[in-house]
Amino acid sequence: MRKFLVLLDDSQESLNAMRFAAMRAANSDGKVLILSVIPTSDIQHGFGVADVMRAEAHERIEAHYEVYAKWMRARPKVEPELIIREGDPGEELIRLLHEDPEIGILAIGLNSSDKSAQNPILTRLMRETNLPCPITIVPSDLSKERLETIT
Repeated sequence: MRKFLVLLDDSQESLNAMRFAAMRAANSDGKVLILSVIPTSDIQHGFGVADVMRAEAHERIEAHYEVYAKWMRARPKVEPELIIREGDPGEELIRLLHEDPEIGILAIGLNSSDKSAQNPILTRLMRETNLPCPITIVPSDLSKERLETIT
């Protein structure tokens, strides 16, 4: 089974990457993996604060994920899988790509309206010389109709 991996973050561009991955998975009998990474810098350490912050981050991620998962289950009829990790988002993304040989495509959203914006994850991936799968860059301004045509 081919898996489509998408990085879930708070950006608008991740929405189209999710849609693309779900539609492609539905059309190819694949699966969608959604990775969300809690940056270690977001977790303060000491006296139980880290545990509370970690729990709050998990709750926020799971609530965000459920919005996308509900649509995936209803529309393209795909059951996504959520993976939550802590660390550097770029490093964790690359680590997961190497850990799971069934991942066939990494879908990354790109903010196409702000030409000056840098995507740190995409920049990190471009420096990687040993990626085990192709990257599909999904522009944030593609319409749902256009995505359906492409997938």
